[in-house]
Amino acid sequence: MIAFEWVHRTKAALVGAGLVVVLGVVELDAAIEAVDWSTLGLLVGMMILVGLTQRTGVFTYLALRTAQLSRGRPFRLVFLLAGVTGVTSAFLDNLTSILLIVPITLLLADVLRISPIPLVLVEILASNIGGTATLIGDPPNIMIGTAVPELSFNDFIVNLAPVSVVTLLLVTGLLYLVFREQLVVSADRLDELEGLDPARDVRESRYVKRSLAVLGGTIVAFFLHAPLHLEPAVVAMSGATILLLIASDDVEEALERVEWSTIFFFLGLFVMVGALEERGVIESIADRLAEATGSTAGQGMVILWGAAAGSALVDNIPFTAAMIPVVEQLQSGNEEFDDGLWWALALGACFGGNATLIAAAANVAATGVLDRSGHPVSFGRFLAVGLPVTLVSLAIATVYLLLFQL
Repeated sequence: MIAFEWVHRTKAALVGAGLVVVLGVVELDAAIEAVDWSTLGLLVGMMILVGLTQRTGVFTYLALRTAQLSRGRPFRLVFLLAGVTGVTSAFLDNLTSILLIVPITLLLADVLRISPIPLVLVEILASNIGGTATLIGDPPNIMIGTAVPELSFNDFIVNLAPVSVVTLLLVTGLLYLVFREQLVVSADRLDELEGLDPARDVRESRYVKRSLAVLGGTIVAFFLHAPLHLEPAVVAMSGATILLLIASDDVEEALERVEWSTIFFFLGLFVMVGALEERGVIESIADRLAEATGSTAGQGMVILWGAAAGSALVDNIPFTAAMIPVVEQLQSGNEEFDDGLWWALALGACFGGNATLIAAAANVAATGVLDRSGHPVSFGRFLAVGLPVTLVSLAIATVYLLLFQL
């Protein structure tokens, strides 16, 4: 129903979640436990933060400055946005990054009078690739780093950042070739753009300093959330609460900025995936992948491509959770710790997050913002761009793993 768009994806997810509970596929308590409340909390918190900060004109300033720096040239524009998204995704997390950047992109596209869809698609794909580079960049990496204490923050950067950078550069170049004709800016618009004052709205708006201070403090807290023993969701909700207290005159107006359709889509999706886990479907798939492996190189390839396929169909977070015990079982027979299979899992899950609209949280969040702004992206349109990018990314990862890791 989601793929063929027979109904809105939120309706489909909620109907599916309701059916698995009503039909007894999963008990109500288990369905509630299956919901990743941390992800939903992170989403809601960041949506409130971004929504309240947006009214200060800060994002308008960034949009105008980006447009002026790119001089309206599609090549510069695509690489500038992809680079910013990739870097911020690596050192915050890709979901937070995409929630910060997409509002800027909508304003940027409005200024240049072009469709925001190609730019946001570039950012989504760049966020998942950039988030692969570090332990904190993408939820699958966080899960792997938590489950495997032998792998440090620096290990992730040393082993995953190089292949992520190469992949990001190549994929961005390919996306530029695909979208360049849709990103042509008229000369009249460029002349008008150069005459605009990016800082005007910032100077005239209220609560600028308070909003920037809270947003900046929240971002710093994301960097420090591990040593502070705070979950990212707690950081986001705390920042949103503080901003509501000191820089919001109307709570109801602030809450209207939350993409509730996206939140409920996630809720329904988590329940359905939880039903698959409850019935052992995901575990069965993971076990079959383990049985199909032979040599270490063969194991790595099956894990890489299998994790990508599973992440594309289900979601990379629950599939990674199911695959971690499989990799641990494969490692149990080794006398010395070998990290090659873990990098295969990380690359497969993170790169596989680009394949479909529902494969990663960043995809759903960004397309939800697009939908609300009047620029919906269908499952098929996302697939037409995301699947080729995923295949190219996995090909690069395959070469990298065979040469340097397996």
